Amino acid sequence: MSFRPPVELDLEWTGELRFTGRSADATLVLDSDGKAGPSPVQTLCFALVGCMAMDVVHILTKGRQPVAGLRARLSARRAETDPRRVLAAELRFTVEGEVAADKVERAIALSREKYCSVWHSLRQDVDLATSFEVRPAPGA
Repeated sequence: MSFRPPVELDLEWTGELRFTGRSADATLVLDSDGKAGPSPVQTLCFALVGCMAMDVVHILTKGRQPVAGLRARLSARRAETDPRRVLAAELRFTVEGEVAADKVERAIALSREKYCSVWHSLRQDVDLATSFEVRPAPGA
């Protein structure tokens, strides 16, 4: 069995509750206030929606579906008391193009059940609801 190399991150405090992070060639700013960059929880949510959106696009295009665009919107509910973890999330995909709805549904299911490493790294008691719509491509 082969393994991917470990994910290595460097984080440096830059003042207040802000940090600059680097992983390979990628950099970002983490800001507790979510002003200079996303907060850690926002970053976690970006990771989840990004992972699933990339999976969905990959699965649809590999299946020769004519995807003209994809948007994903995540809304997360957090606990009221510390540690204020994410309790539930609603993830809505809007797919543009003449894409079959059953193919989108299957791609979302495959991402969630098999491929999305971020989802599979989270606690499995997080309630994740997904939905989607397919729209014609602009100008179509």
